[in-house]
Amino acid sequence: MREQGVPLAENNKTINFGLHLTLDGYGGDPEKLNDGELVRKCLNELPDQIGMHKIFGPEVLKAEAANPKDSGGYSGFVMIAESHISCHTFPYRKFVSIDVYTCGDEMDTEYIVDYFTKAFELSDVETNFIKRGTRFPAEDLVKV
Repeated sequence: MREQGVPLAENNKTINFGLHLTLDGYGGDPEKLNDGELVRKCLNELPDQIGMHKIFGPEVLKAEAANPKDSGGYSGFVMIAESHISCHTFPYRKFVSIDVYTCGDEMDTEYIVDYFTKAFELSDVETNFIKRGTRFPAEDLVKV
């Protein structure tokens, strides 16, 4: 295991690879959380609003009850040039779990949290913000 902060790159020059926001929303409107078209709308319009570029999707599927923690809902995903956005709703728990991941250097987390809070009428949100790939090589290590 590598010590944190020790660069992997042979030239010792590293950069951050990306940014990852996780959003867990509580107290949402069960009807909105059980609306696959709303999930699709969010995943379709948000990338443009935050300067990301869709390359596939969104794909949204109804997820049937799977286990005691999951009574069913909708799961959706949009692949963006910068990475992805995913959304998993749990209408019977008034809960939503969302990931926004970009290999870009900036992310308007306030806008994203506000966007989903309004879309699903969330009463409370819990967020985590992670810098990913903190030892990502600043240049190619293998030449072709």
